[in-house]
Amino acid sequence: MKNTFKLSEYQEQAKKLVAIAIPILLAQIAQNSMGLVDTIMAGRVSSADMAAISVGASIWLPLVLFGHGLLLALPPTISYLNGSGQRHRIAHQVRQGIWLVVFSALPIGALIYYSDIVIQSMEMEPHLAEITIGYLHAMLWGLPGYLLLVNFRTLNDGLAKTKPAMVITLIGLLLNIPLNYIFIYGKFGIPAFGAVGCGIATSIVNWAMCFMMILYCKQAGNQRDLGVFKNIIEKPNPETLKKLLRLGGPIALALCGEVALFALASLFLSPLGSDIVASHQVALNTSSFIFMLPMSLGMATTILVGQRLGEGSPLDAKKVAYAALGVGLSVAVVTALLTVLLRTQIAEIFVKEAEVIAMASYLLLFAALYQFSDTVQVVVSGALRGYKDTKAILYITLVCYWLIGMPVGYLLAMTDWIVPHLGAMGFWIGFIVSLTFAAIFLYRRMKKLQAIPDQELLGKLDKIK
Repeated sequence: MKNTFKLSEYQEQAKKLVAIAIPILLAQIAQNSMGLVDTIMAGRVSSADMAAISVGASIWLPLVLFGHGLLLALPPTISYLNGSGQRHRIAHQVRQGIWLVVFSALPIGALIYYSDIVIQSMEMEPHLAEITIGYLHAMLWGLPGYLLLVNFRTLNDGLAKTKPAMVITLIGLLLNIPLNYIFIYGKFGIPAFGAVGCGIATSIVNWAMCFMMILYCKQAGNQRDLGVFKNIIEKPNPETLKKLLRLGGPIALALCGEVALFALASLFLSPLGSDIVASHQVALNTSSFIFMLPMSLGMATTILVGQRLGEGSPLDAKKVAYAALGVGLSVAVVTALLTVLLRTQIAEIFVKEAEVIAMASYLLLFAALYQFSDTVQVVVSGALRGYKDTKAILYITLVCYWLIGMPVGYLLAMTDWIVPHLGAMGFWIGFIVSLTFAAIFLYRRMKKLQAIPDQELLGKLDKIK
């Protein structure tokens, strides 16, 4: 009877996690679909326009994710304050988040504006370089809107209100399509901008979603007691900003490190021929799509772990973490099995050449195996963010990705030192090795935190709230 009761408690936590994670997942799908729509619609203009979006995204994404990562300090902070009955302190965190937006947008914007220096050094075709620079400069106008959107989205996420972001992002996707049509192809008297039009449309959508999120936060009944907008502009508070940067800085660096790992692998493979690069891209796109499932669960885990700790219940926080692992691994079994069974059909969605399909189908077997360790590391990372232990995530992921995964992948893929070079398969083995080590070390770190006596753990968290 005792075991049944314990199982029911974990099932209850799992239901709450899924309820929070599903809107996050749908919002992520909508956000990623905007990039897919941009690529498809620009591709109808010319291959150069489509390539410009790809090159531009490889510069834009790591930089913007750094700013996004800094703001991810807010959900665990807000969820902890909400759970501990300190809702009156939440507004201050959100207002200081606005200063994080300002302080991060300026250097990020400067790097994007002057990215033409990097693009010119790549010695690409002049026409492609011109379009790419124009696309990035157009995207730049939407940077503050995107970061402000994230800031107010984290307020809702921290309060476990994830549906508003889902609805607003879906509206953004629906708005993106006609705006792309107008600015890419030149309609209603507006010139045809091609890929640059995608940047213009995305900037408009980012600001539109930002205003919708702010309007929701201002009107939502569950947030009126917070008083976020009573004195929306307050002076920067060095102490609060320091705490947020201490939490968000490691998240930002870890996100950049992960994105750079996959980008560098693709770059190393480029001399081996377009077929190998294409097969690698099929596996990467598939795994990136599936990754949204554990990532959404990891974000939900951060929210609920933070809330439970704020309520003074490390035991319930532990139950949330293990319930999340159970849900995540159950989903991974299904997605891995589908990846294996449908690997040929998946490859055929992306490419038509039989040789590329065969290579991609083989790589998808590795992508299926990759999902288990990836699920564990992303869910446990979510739990650790709830415990506000973000430095451990940074150190572990950097070591596992860059000192283990990348060297192993490079040696297997590009050299004959261990075995005859394996091409893309070598990097996928490196990915699996690095993620497995990361999963093990992160899990051990979580266990170590959970072994700390309750009052001692809560005392430490209270100092960094």
